[in-house]
Amino acid sequence: MRIRYSPIRFLVAAFVAAAILPAAATAFTLQDVEGKTHSLANLRGKWVVVNFWATWCAPCIKEIPDLAAFAKANQGNAVVLGIALDYDEPNSVKSFARKAGMTYPLILGEGQTEKQFGKVKGLPTTLVYDPSGKQVFSKTGTVTRGQLEGLMKNSGMTGA
Repeated sequence: MRIRYSPIRFLVAAFVAAAILPAAATAFTLQDVEGKTHSLANLRGKWVVVNFWATWCAPCIKEIPDLAAFAKANQGNAVVLGIALDYDEPNSVKSFARKAGMTYPLILGEGQTEKQFGKVKGLPTTLVYDPSGKQVFSKTGTVTRGQLEGLMKNSGMTGA
């Protein structure tokens, strides 16, 4: 029996695999508004939550307190990075983030951010990397502290 190569079957299989398998780690390096550098390599051993948001996005603003509570409760095991997109004035974003309760690092998204992560298709979007640096979760829409803690607990990995 000879198996025939079918480009269409190959493409369908590739799309299915991409949809159900976690994405490979994106080796990113980002600088926050305080000048501190955050890279996936340097955060190895911790859970890393990357959250894309904007000041005009009501669901984004709604999830900031939950993300801040998650970051505080899991300080030794997890890091949350908030990447602001679609903004005009950096100082107004910083002020807005502080007033909204963002206590985790704020990064101002720009061209380099898109090169490292690709185009974000909707807001909010959250990516989660496990302690080994593998992306294990991606969601467009709000996330909660409970969802993130459940993800950590169900993986069997606790972090640092």
